Amino acid sequence: MSSEQVKDAKLMEKVVDEFQKLRNEQRNLVNNLNTLEMDLKEHKTVIDTLKTVDPDRKCFRLIGGVLCERTVRAVLPQLIENKDFIEKTITKVTEDLTKKGQEINKYKEEHNIKIRGEMVAGEQKSQQPEEKKSENRNVLVSN
Repeated sequence: MSSEQVKDAKLMEKVVDEFQKLRNEQRNLVNNLNTLEMDLKEHKTVIDTLKTVDPDRKCFRLIGGVLCERTVRAVLPQLIENKDFIEKTITKVTEDLTKKGQEINKYKEEHNIKIRGEMVAGEQKSQQPEEKKSENRNVLVSN
């Protein structure tokens, strides 16, 4: 291999590594978003349940790994505040996820990165289903 080919190979490897890093960051954002959405659903369920019971009834809340006895009257406002915070965080993470997707698309265009299994505009879309299944492996291809 000539020194130019070695430089090109190292450059391509660097481009691919950066692209994989961006995709991993996007996956982490999606995982965080899913966790937040599950937490929000749990908060809504608990809030709906506590709204139907007597405000002086005792309930238990896990705070920092410690189970604390409180009244519904004391816990309900805290839960509503936490739910509002989770909703704001979900909005922020969704915005970050959108920005990360745009960043990935821009990076793909700048470095002419194609992923096997993705259809490029202008390609024939009348492939047979069997061929499509074998092609859909999401393997990174760089030219």
